[in-house]
Amino acid sequence: MPGLDGPHPITSTQATVGNRTAPADRSREAQLLEMGLRRVLVEKVAPAVDCGRHPAKRTVGDRVVVEADLVADGHEKVAGAVLYRPRGEPTWREAPLEPLPNDRWRGAFVPDRIGRWEYTVEAWVDTFATWRDGLHKKADAGQDVHLELLEGAELVHRAAERTSGEDAEALSEVARALSDEEVDAAVRVEVALDAALAARMHHNPDRTDATRHDPPLALVVDPVRARFSAWYELFPRSSGPNGAHGTLADAAELIPYVAEMGFDVLYLPPIHPIGRTHRKGPNNTLGAGPDDVGCPWAIGAAEGGHKAVHPELGTLDDFRRFVRRANEAGLEVAIDIAFQASPDHPWVKEHPEWFRRRPDGTIQYAENPPKKYQDVYPFDFDSKDWRGLWEELLSVFLFWIDQGVRTFRVDNPHTKSLRFWEWCIDRIKSEHPDVVFLSEAFTRPKLMYALAKLGFTQSYTYFTWRTTRHELAEYLAELTRTEAREFFRPNFWPNTPDILPEHLQHGGRGAFLSRLVLASTLSSSWGMYGPAFELMERVPRPGAEEYVDNEKYQLRDWDLEADHSLRHVVARINRIRRDRPALQHTDNVRFHATDNDELICYSKQWEDDLVLVVVNLDPHHRHSGWVELDLRSLGVDPEHPYLLHDLLGDARYVWHGPRNFVELDPHVMPAHVFEVRRRTRTEVDFDYFE
Repeated sequence: MPGLDGPHPITSTQATVGNRTAPADRSREAQLLEMGLRRVLVEKVAPAVDCGRHPAKRTVGDRVVVEADLVADGHEKVAGAVLYRPRGEPTWREAPLEPLPNDRWRGAFVPDRIGRWEYTVEAWVDTFATWRDGLHKKADAGQDVHLELLEGAELVHRAAERTSGEDAEALSEVARALSDEEVDAAVRVEVALDAALAARMHHNPDRTDATRHDPPLALVVDPVRARFSAWYELFPRSSGPNGAHGTLADAAELIPYVAEMGFDVLYLPPIHPIGRTHRKGPNNTLGAGPDDVGCPWAIGAAEGGHKAVHPELGTLDDFRRFVRRANEAGLEVAIDIAFQASPDHPWVKEHPEWFRRRPDGTIQYAENPPKKYQDVYPFDFDSKDWRGLWEELLSVFLFWIDQGVRTFRVDNPHTKSLRFWEWCIDRIKSEHPDVVFLSEAFTRPKLMYALAKLGFTQSYTYFTWRTTRHELAEYLAELTRTEAREFFRPNFWPNTPDILPEHLQHGGRGAFLSRLVLASTLSSSWGMYGPAFELMERVPRPGAEEYVDNEKYQLRDWDLEADHSLRHVVARINRIRRDRPALQHTDNVRFHATDNDELICYSKQWEDDLVLVVVNLDPHHRHSGWVELDLRSLGVDPEHPYLLHDLLGDARYVWHGPRNFVELDPHVMPAHVFEVRRRTRTEVDFDYFE
């Protein structure tokens, strides 16, 4: 169809009529005149991130709900449709728009493949519906409708000419009946108001002077793991026997351990050669000894840079074998991409122009005052050879994609050029739409959001520091009740190698359990740095929110079979998440009132699945209180009892009405994760006593 054969550049919004678009270089008056017969205004189309500057995000199979204001003059009836298609497909697909109050309309479609999509809204005056409404009113008032019936006959006749087959024959027959003045007017009115006729006319509208929101809006459709995932971070070098430096082959032996806990992404910190110049010792000390392994984020040595594997970990073939073995166990391998270089990186000599030099001729090492990273050189994105730098950094991603990696955790992207990320991710996604990027940017909210808009699939968040009921509810409202829900996918981590938050330092087992439940049930994507988390490692470096004997700077020998390990609870939580569709989404969270601030209660609902979570936020003391639910909004009959099955402890409770009592002991289990069964009284009693 002319005018619909490709994506439009994102400029200002235009109105389009059928296949006619007002040229951008026409005068304002000429454009207004050309749009004169397009009587419906299409306004406030949603989702539209930054007025369409950036794409909204969904995963394959998601229902994309589109809304718009459709405004027409007078008492005219309007109709409209959502138009959608994969980018580059020549033909639009359609979904109907249904009216909401106050001239708002809503439609939906389901993308059936990953990649770039586009969508828009088209609306038109529904001449037949307008005519039918007027005929109905006049006939009910006993007025003469002779001319109205002839007008209707003409409308139906033109519709028959626009279509073919069964519809054309049926409409032609109706047109003849309506124009037959020998038939009693009351009979013809009955024919005109027939619901079957209205349906046929609705499906064959006159859209010659339709208004289309233009340019189309963009949509990125990702694989499901972009929305629902569980990440486990593991340093391969700490997997060796008896504390020796581990290899990728050693780390592969831990794949069943990670898979048994129910994770689906196994994330490896940088696996590249580590620089020797200014190498850091244990706990980030200067002056490493000859046996100190250094920090993996100080990337590059004589053995290679970002496209090489650290020799002590193995070879590129070993890495490919590791990926294959992980995939066979149901795990995606994510690797860390950190765009920085040690002083020994080959790029320092080959491309000195990519680094910023100080007045004394030395290269500026990385700093985040008062922190200093003498073993790391940042790239200069203002380099005169910035294009060469961009191309080389892009090639790093493409290299690891060729090795079988489809998931990347990107280190500190907020300290690199935003324009680079938009260009780089767009290039990669155009060829590999299944690739997922996790942004590790603990920075200002708008900068975090900008990275998400520019292409990052998921993001670390402030969850790590949100601890009170009010803080958690307020933060989730920001993520799920604002425009952020259209482009920002949170990934909740209770800990990272960089961050041992204060509540884990002092809260004991109760804190680890409550943060585990909160992270994994508030967000549909979550992750943990292990084995530190399941083994409840909580000794900080004095005066810091950071681990002592940090694995970033030294090997650790973890006792994975320790009796105090939380691995079985982690496995149960991940199993619950996989079994409950409601927990596989984030923006469906809803908080409920409690009369105790140390208790937080929230629900998640997806179709028929309803999960209710209650968590004791105090890791030291037992707390009890009353929770209050809006049962009708949850689809629970307030006149009947309902069964709650605690999926963590396997206990069952029968609740009555909206207000019920809970008590949680952090020394036993600080949380309930309830499956809510909405049954009749007889069915609830039968299940409970069975």
